[in-house]
Amino acid sequence: MLPGMRQQRIQFVVDGDTVIGNLFLPAEGGIHPAVIVGGPMTSVKEQVTGVYAQALAQRGIAALAIDHRHYGESGGQPRQYECSAHKIADLRAAVEALAQHPEIDENRLGAVGICLGTGYIVWTAVDSPRIKAVGGVAGYYRDVEEMRGKDPVGFQAKVDQGIAARQRYESTGEVLTIPAVATQGDAAMTLQETFDYYGTPRAAHPNYTNAFAVMSREHFLPFDVQPAAVRLRVPMVMIHSEKALSPAWARRFYDRLSVPKQIHWLPSKGQVDFYDEPTLVGQASDLLVAHLRTHLG
Repeated sequence: MLPGMRQQRIQFVVDGDTVIGNLFLPAEGGIHPAVIVGGPMTSVKEQVTGVYAQALAQRGIAALAIDHRHYGESGGQPRQYECSAHKIADLRAAVEALAQHPEIDENRLGAVGICLGTGYIVWTAVDSPRIKAVGGVAGYYRDVEEMRGKDPVGFQAKVDQGIAARQRYESTGEVLTIPAVATQGDAAMTLQETFDYYGTPRAAHPNYTNAFAVMSREHFLPFDVQPAAVRLRVPMVMIHSEKALSPAWARRFYDRLSVPKQIHWLPSKGQVDFYDEPTLVGQASDLLVAHLRTHLG
């Protein structure tokens, strides 16, 4: 844990399963503004979300990083199941947990997402009247219409693969898995830089498992972030790079926003250096805090 903050273990229940989180509080006492932090697919709270939660707490914003159901220390079966509806429900419950905390101002709550977590966060904000401001770092602003249009047969084949895997799980209890990251063969993430992060000691943690339930594809493939732009009703700051994931989708999402908005373009080597490179995390966190201070007070 970084200096200048305190850490508390938080737990709450969603649909009968316990969700575990780390809440990072500024060192000084009092009542603080706070955010929930959403992270990349398959990740756990000791990785990207924990990095940003600590950086924000150092800057005076309390921040909660959770293990979603099916991952890390949290409950939920099957394991390694990337279900967007579950992740959004977990984040919504995390907002309520923050609102009930004695050191958190329930009227000054926001949300921050990194990579795919930005998609989960913006959809959570659409459905949560408590969230007053949103930030996205290197967001994966999935455009399903474009993805399906480029390869409709291949797209549907992977969705069907997920449906078949779910049906197999329901009938036999067997969970078919593939690696979460690999540079060869079938995997959820196949970029070299994602392997360099998750598949090496760089992001290694006992709570992380390099696996992805194939049944996740039923939900992951059709998960569309772009429609959230027109439904969002709170101010948003976007922090991106020309070398991060899909800058064209980031621009498209930004153009569709009708709320007070800002977009900042930072130089990066790629996507995952936003996850843990200290200078880049610091720059992104400074921009997030400026936005949150403006809109949360």
